[in-house]
Amino acid sequence: MDQAPSSPQDARSSLPTCYRHPDRQTGIRCTRCERPICPECMVDASVGFQCPDCVRGPSGRQGRAATAAARPRTLAGGTVTADPRLITKILIGLCLAAFLVQKAVGADFEERFFLLGQAYIPSLGAVEGVAEGQGYRLLTAMFLHGSYVHILFNMLSLWWIGCPLEAALGRVRYLALYFVSGLAGSALTYLLAAPNQPSLGASGAIFGLFGATAVLMRRLNYDMRPVIALLAINLVITFGVSGIAWQAHIGGLVAGVLVGYAMVHAPRERRALVQYGSCAVVLAAVVVVTLLRTSQLT
Repeated sequence: MDQAPSSPQDARSSLPTCYRHPDRQTGIRCTRCERPICPECMVDASVGFQCPDCVRGPSGRQGRAATAAARPRTLAGGTVTADPRLITKILIGLCLAAFLVQKAVGADFEERFFLLGQAYIPSLGAVEGVAEGQGYRLLTAMFLHGSYVHILFNMLSLWWIGCPLEAALGRVRYLALYFVSGLAGSALTYLLAAPNQPSLGASGAIFGLFGATAVLMRRLNYDMRPVIALLAINLVITFGVSGIAWQAHIGGLVAGVLVGYAMVHAPRERRALVQYGSCAVVLAAVVVVTLLRTSQLT
């Protein structure tokens, strides 16, 4: 005899699965055909969401010609692609390649590219750092890691969080979110950390993805408890373990929430302006913070 779900876990297990991805449960349905669709398959419509098949097919007054030209869009307005995880794979590949170079070349490579405010580096025989005109360190530090555990933890986090977020935002928006969050984390580290304290890692960008994921789940009315718990654990580690650049985590998280909110809540008629405008505002803040700290150190 059938029984009603007796717990939230039972309720979740009773959800239908996406008609294109049978392994994914979802509570969202296409507003036209009412088939269940997951975040990867959702195409933002004027009211609710539609599945890719309905978007590609004819739609009454618009006719076949108009709808044939329409391309499926993600929740944030990005183009639906055959491989919605491509950018995440490329980012992981770049980090792994940089780590292999670090191990092959040694400390000289790290000292030239990790984040450093201003300090004398004996092996290079000069005062180095962002304050010395090496602003590229804000970016290159995002691809370096200090140990096998460091890169393993960050790459697993990037895979678990980045893949569904890339599918929901689209490649270009996802990439913009990643780099804006990472640069915001680097800028806050440059501002608040000791100028002779080196910093490296993709954690700032990944915390930005955390923040954007929380915003996205709220937008879709998903259960927020898992992502809040995961974020809380990471924040405890951030402030409870020595040697972690908490400034990068907080800077990336704040930027990720701000840009993520603009990505998923932008009005459709001004979507691109709001989305990329928010990225420009955060980047402007990064430039201001960088110039301010440089003026303090020079």
